[in-house]
Amino acid sequence: MFEKLIQKLQEFDTVGVFSHIRPDGDCIGAQVAACLWLEKNGVNAIGFNDDEVPLNLQWLAEFYPIQKPDEKSLNKCDAFLVLDGNSPKRFGSYSDYIQDYPKPSFMVDHHPDPHDGFDLSISVEEASSTCELIFHLFLQNDISQVDEKVAKALYTGILTDTGSLQYDSVTPETMNIASELLRLGEFRPNEVAEKVFSNKSLNQLHLLSKAMSTIELFEDNQIAIMYVTKEMLEETNTTNDDCEGFVAYPLSVTGIKAAILFKALGDGVKMSLRSKSNDVDVNKWARKVGGGGHKKASGAWHPGPLEKAIEDLVEIGSEQLVSVDKS
Repeated sequence: MFEKLIQKLQEFDTVGVFSHIRPDGDCIGAQVAACLWLEKNGVNAIGFNDDEVPLNLQWLAEFYPIQKPDEKSLNKCDAFLVLDGNSPKRFGSYSDYIQDYPKPSFMVDHHPDPHDGFDLSISVEEASSTCELIFHLFLQNDISQVDEKVAKALYTGILTDTGSLQYDSVTPETMNIASELLRLGEFRPNEVAEKVFSNKSLNQLHLLSKAMSTIELFEDNQIAIMYVTKEMLEETNTTNDDCEGFVAYPLSVTGIKAAILFKALGDGVKMSLRSKSNDVDVNKWARKVGGGGHKKASGAWHPGPLEKAIEDLVEIGSEQLVSVDKS
C-alpha cells in the first residue's frame, strides 16, 4: 500500500508535513511520526499547522517541532504530505499556498469522500485512525525505525481517535498494532493515557459543569445537544481547547442515538457531532451544512446565531431519524 509513497517521498530534499486545523491526537501523532520517518530516511521534514498544538499534546511536539506556516518556510519545501484530512481546505493556509505555488502533494487519511487533487493518495476509510495507517509506512519500509518517540506518537493517535479503543472502528488489526507499538516503544499504556487525558484544570471542570447544565434532548430523547458560549469561556478563564471530549457526555445518556456540541465563540458556531447508532450517520448531517467527517464523528460550522444553529441541526437530524424509522 505504501510502496509508491515511500519511493516518491525519498525523491525530495525537503517535505512539508501538514496536520489539519484545530488539531487532535490523531493528526498530531501521525504528523510527528511521519516527520520522524522522513528524517530517518534522509529527507528533511518541516511540520506545519496553522493552529496551536493543544496543551495535552504539546509533549508530542517535543519529539518533533510543529510550526505555523510562513512563506519562507513553505518555499523551502519541494513537496507536501497532508495527514488526517482529505481536502486542501482542511489544512488552512496550505490550500491557498498550493494553488499559488503548485508542488507535488500527497495525502494519507481515513475519512470518506477524498479530494482527487493530490498526486498520490492513501485513503482507507475502514482504518481506525491515520496513525494506524502511518504504522504501515514503517512496517513496509523498516519496522526497526519505530523507536519510543514514534511508537508513543502513533499510539496517541490510535488511542484518541478510537475513544480509548472503544469505538467500533477498532479491529483485531488495530489492537495488534497497539500491542506492537507498546512492544517496540518499550512503554506502558498509562505513560500516554495520563498525559492525554489526566491533565484537566479546575477551570476546565467548571466549564464542563456549565456546559452540562445546557444539555437538552429532542426527538423522543434520541438527539442530545450541549453548548458552550464565549461568555462561559470568559467566566471560567478557559479556551476552546478545554471543550475537548465534552460531546461524550450527552452521547452517554441512555437511549440517545446522536449528540451535538455547539460552540458559539464569536465567529459563528462550531459543531461536533457524534453517533453511537449504526443507523445514524452524522456525517450526512454535517455535510448538509458544509462540514464532514466520519459516519459516527463529524464536524461542521454554522454562521449562527446559536439558537438557529441548534434549530437547523436538530431538524436535519430529525429528518434522518424519520427515514431510518421508516426503513
